[in-house]
Amino acid sequence: MLNHTKSTAAFAAAKKVIPGGVNSPVRSFRSVGGNPPFVARGCGSKLYDLDDNEYIDYIMSYGPLLLGHAPSVVTKAITAAATGGTSYGIPTKAEITLAEMLCQLVPSMDMVRMVNSGTEATMSALRLARAYTGRDYIVKFIGCYHGHSDGLLVKAGSAATTLGTPDSPGVPKGTVATTLLIPFNDTDALEKLFAEKGQEIAAVIMEPTPGNMGLVLPQPGFLQKISQITKKYGSLVICDEVMSGFRSAQGGSQSLYALDPDITCLGKVIGGGLPVAAYGGKRHIMSMVSPEGPMYQAGTLSGNPLAMAAGIVSLKYMVEHDVCAKLTARTAILVAGLQHAAEKAGLNYQFHHLGSMFTVFFTKQAVTDYATALTSDLDAFKIYFHSMLEQGFYLPPSQFETNFISFAHSDEDFEKTLQAAEIAFKEVAKRK
Repeated sequence: MLNHTKSTAAFAAAKKVIPGGVNSPVRSFRSVGGNPPFVARGCGSKLYDLDDNEYIDYIMSYGPLLLGHAPSVVTKAITAAATGGTSYGIPTKAEITLAEMLCQLVPSMDMVRMVNSGTEATMSALRLARAYTGRDYIVKFIGCYHGHSDGLLVKAGSAATTLGTPDSPGVPKGTVATTLLIPFNDTDALEKLFAEKGQEIAAVIMEPTPGNMGLVLPQPGFLQKISQITKKYGSLVICDEVMSGFRSAQGGSQSLYALDPDITCLGKVIGGGLPVAAYGGKRHIMSMVSPEGPMYQAGTLSGNPLAMAAGIVSLKYMVEHDVCAKLTARTAILVAGLQHAAEKAGLNYQFHHLGSMFTVFFTKQAVTDYATALTSDLDAFKIYFHSMLEQGFYLPPSQFETNFISFAHSDEDFEKTLQAAEIAFKEVAKRK
């Protein structure tokens, strides 16, 4: 058993001054039980907690750390930028450089606006879509997470199409009354909804490859149907690639499925581990954004020099070293090994992977949407999670989060992971 004495004490202290002891609910162990280790430092593919336990990390800050923890190319860029100041509130050339890089890497974007978080990006994209179309309704897919702004914190009813109801206390009913919910991968529900309300719908916001109910992949033709039906009714497509951008592929998931969205939201990887996100799109749409246009959006720290420096060197390194393609191949090998370990233990689970992301769904049923993701055996996942943790592997503490690998993960890391997974899957099988 690992020693967690210092982490346990830190968690107790945290709960006195921070709600739940964490600054984001996903960091909590509420769904798996136990207390989270408190990290002291990270290096490459590894994390070290306050008790100096070592973990091979498959969270990677929930996506941003494409190159691993504290890569020298990033830390040197941040240090150099910091010597000149940490924030100005005045334009810099670095903002232009990163914006140009993003527009080149994601050709659907002609212009881009920097913000500080994925929530800001999606919230701003929705406002822009409504401003551009003059319409109020937004279509959101059940199980897709687009940040915690009021209008997107909604949960679905049992019907295929439903008006949103608040998913959190403090969200007024009226705020989500214009958010329409349908299941992901449900073409019939999409067509029915647009037949009823198409003339009032400003946009469809989607994760093309959802990662916030675990990694769920689109069925053939589904994403193309979204593009077709929105064009027919004059609605916009907002492609939320805060997670999948540069994780699924170098051009994001939209490049894999030949999509040409009106607006794209990016985050995580584009900041090299620092807080940054962006939304961008077609020039005639982005020209609506203040000060060029009437739609207001602002941010004191948007485009801050440290985040710009980290983002620039991260994306440059990514391109020059063909990181995305190499990680795609390596992830496929790792996931194949995990699946073999599960089958060896007599378990029939679903293994999804795309780019440098993967999820093991603890269910025999094919997972195509939120409802089928919910068929996962959460008790089995808890056993697996804690077995892996005690063996020195840090996985997301939820069945419904995505795992990430980095360029720093080695073949030795993967060998150790598969050896540990064999033990963990056997512990799950014993319970059955």
